[in-house]
Amino acid sequence: MDVQLKRGLLDLCVLAAIKNEDSYGYKIIKDLKPCIEMSESTLYTILKRLEGTGMLTVRSAEHDGRLRKYYHITESGIKRIEEFKREWKEVITIYNFVTKEALL
Repeated sequence: MDVQLKRGLLDLCVLAAIKNEDSYGYKIIKDLKPCIEMSESTLYTILKRLEGTGMLTVRSAEHDGRLRKYYHITESGIKRIEEFKREWKEVITIYNFVTKEALL
C-alpha cells in the first residue's frame, strides 16, 4: 500500500477512535485493535502530528496517582473525517473501475 495513503488512513483511524469521547494512548490502541494493529511508537507519532495540525488537543489529568494524557478531537479533526467520507466515495468508484478492467 502507498505509504502516504496508509499514513492518512492511520490518522483517520486515530481521529475516529476519539471522535465520541476523549481517550488516552493505551485505550486508543485497544479500541483500534479490531481494525488495525498499531504500536505505541506509531500511535504517539500520529498523535503528535495530529496535535501539530490542530486536529486534536491534549490535556493531562491525574489517574491512579499518575499523569495521563487525554486526547480530544477538534472541529478540524471532525471536518477531516467528513472530508474522508466524501473522498472515499471517489476511491470506491476508482477501485470498481480498476477491478472491472482486471476481470476482463
